[in-house]
Amino acid sequence: MRVAIIHDYLNQYGGAERVLESFCELFPDAPIYTLFYDEEKTLGRFKGKKIITSFLDHKYVINNHRLFIPLMPLAVSLMKVDDDYDVVLSSSAGFGKGIRYGKNTIHISYCHTPLRYAWEHYKYFNWPTYLKILSAPVFWYLRKWDKWVSQKPQKLIANSKHIAEKIKNYYKREAEVIYPPVDTEKFFIKKGVRKGDYFLAVGRLMHYKRFDLIIQAFNKLNLPLLIIGTGPELENLKKIVKSPKIDFLTSITDEQLVILYNGAQAFIFPQVEDFGLVAAEAQACGTPVIALNQGGGREIVENGKTGILFNNQNVDDLIMAVKRFQIKQFDQKLIRESALRFSKNKFKKEILKAVYEARNAR
Repeated sequence: MRVAIIHDYLNQYGGAERVLESFCELFPDAPIYTLFYDEEKTLGRFKGKKIITSFLDHKYVINNHRLFIPLMPLAVSLMKVDDDYDVVLSSSAGFGKGIRYGKNTIHISYCHTPLRYAWEHYKYFNWPTYLKILSAPVFWYLRKWDKWVSQKPQKLIANSKHIAEKIKNYYKREAEVIYPPVDTEKFFIKKGVRKGDYFLAVGRLMHYKRFDLIIQAFNKLNLPLLIIGTGPELENLKKIVKSPKIDFLTSITDEQLVILYNGAQAFIFPQVEDFGLVAAEAQACGTPVIALNQGGGREIVENGKTGILFNNQNVDDLIMAVKRFQIKQFDQKLIRESALRFSKNKFKKEILKAVYEARNAR
């Protein structure tokens, strides 16, 4: 069976790229079709792979990709997978679904989210009113295009129940749910690591991930907080820190991250995410998660057993959740056991099964 892998673009290394890595492990000879690729920004994880890119594969685009979103439907539509491939397996948050392929090729799309820039652009572009008005036709076009290409794959797979609901609402299609892979062999309860007094938050420092909410809450709580990550909001977030107990780390190895996950009192997760791999990684290390009761957090955390859920995305609710956490006891082994639902091995088995079922149903 000849398989080609599609990924929207490769200019960072995050949750979607970990899914792509698992696809590459399942199908090591498969080429990767992507709009653009930066080996350094993807930490060399795809070095040596055959990677086919579009006309957008230029350094300026890679560093400023949001400016080129209106061109991405055109760029992907000009790419074509050779006719002799049996299966196209796309890892997509929007654009990968639009690639062309042979009439006898089966397309299975693993959907991280419907095209976020089309359907929920207000979360990602904090623009003045006049820019929102001027850009409205672009987002209207992107929604129309995204809904059209969503009908192309023979099978849609969602990375959470939350995303399956969005697929049903936006695309009017059903999707199987296969949770993304957590490397539970890399992230584990490490013997000899004692619990520290700090709380932990990890991720790209983006506006919608609400690190500002965490900082505001911990300014008031006056408890130790460690934020690990980098991104466009880093300097803005540093400006609102008032407590000397809040620290940032911008560069860290996986081995160091495992130790910090293990040592944290709890992991803080106040954002609405498609899934939330970092929260599941923390649980794989036996650390409870304090999460917003929306999106992927609701599916990862069992309230009162593997963490604490809070209902409203505001400072007061997060503070109350931390205080509720402080008077409860949690079982590390039970928390890790819950995280094994998202293991990498389980993910790969379910993806392989879905691919063969779709191919045999043709």
